[in-house]
Amino acid sequence: MVMQRDTGWYRSIFSPNTPEERAHNFELYWQFSQDHAGLLLEAEQDLTRKRETLRGFQADPIRSRAPLPDPEAFYRNYVQCQDAPGAIDRKTLLLTSIYKVARHEWVGITGAWNATEAFSDTQHVVTKICRYHLAEEFGHIRLFEEMFHTFHLTQVQWVPLQPFMQRVYQVFPRLPGAMMDPLAFVSELIGLMFYRAVDAVLDEVYADEPEACHRVRALLHEITVDELAHIGQRRNFLSPRGVRAARWLVRPMFSAFFKGIPEHPYLFDVQAMTRDALAFDYNTMAPALLERSWVPTYCRPLETALCATGTP
Repeated sequence: MVMQRDTGWYRSIFSPNTPEERAHNFELYWQFSQDHAGLLLEAEQDLTRKRETLRGFQADPIRSRAPLPDPEAFYRNYVQCQDAPGAIDRKTLLLTSIYKVARHEWVGITGAWNATEAFSDTQHVVTKICRYHLAEEFGHIRLFEEMFHTFHLTQVQWVPLQPFMQRVYQVFPRLPGAMMDPLAFVSELIGLMFYRAVDAVLDEVYADEPEACHRVRALLHEITVDELAHIGQRRNFLSPRGVRAARWLVRPMFSAFFKGIPEHPYLFDVQAMTRDALAFDYNTMAPALLERSWVPTYCRPLETALCATGTP
C-alpha cells in the first residue's frame, strides 16, 4: 500500500507511513546495505567495501602543511576541556568537538555490539540490518581517526566516558523497543545535524589548509552518506506513537547532548541545529550525497516512491 502525498520534493522524516510500508522498507534497506557496504567482517567489526574505502584514503594520505598552532592544546583538551574553550584556537577547537561527538558514538556502538545477536546466529532481517549498521559506525571511528591524522594528531585514544554514562550506554540497547527506538532515532538526527554543522564551517576554520580541508570534508561525507541512511532506517522502527515521542525528545536531547561539549557555543548554533532537525526533509542535503544514500519510500517524492515499491 502506498499513501498519496505531494510530488516533487522529499518529505519530512516524520512523515506518516503504514506497517506494510515499514516492513517493505526494511527489505529495501537490507538490500541497500549489502550493495553499499559489502560483506560483514564480524570479527573485525568491519565491512568489505568500507574497508576498501578507508584503505583508499590511507594509500593517498593528505597532511596539513603545518601542525596545529599548539598540538599539546588538543591533547590537553580532547577528552575533557582543561582550558577555557574561548582560549583555544578554532582549528583545535573543531577537532576536539569532533572527538567528543565521536567518543559518544564509539561508547554507544561498543555497548550495542555486545548486546546484539551475532550475524551468524540470526535469520531475521532487522537483526542483520542492526549488525551492519553497527559495523558501519565502527568504520566511522576509523574515518574520524584519519581526520585527526590529517592534522598530524597520531596519538588519539578512545577513552571511556564517566562510569554513569558508560552504564547508560550499556543499558540503552537492552531497553524495550518502544522506549529505545525514539531515542535511537533522535541520536541519529543529532549526528547528522552535527556533521552538517561541521561541513558548514570547514572552509572558514581551515582556510589556510585547503588540501587538508578537502580531505576532512571527503572523510566527513563518507560518514554523512551512512548517517543519512541510518536516519531513514531508524525512522522505520517508529510507530505513530514513536514518531510523536521522537518529536518531543528532539529539543531536550539536543540540549542535553551539546551541554556536554563545551566547544559548541564557539562553533555552532545548537538552536538552529535543533530547528533543522525538527524540519528535516532531505531537501537541504547535497544531491551527490543523497544519490549515494538511502531514503525511505514514504519520504521520497511520490514518483520515485512509486517506482521503488513497484507500483505502476
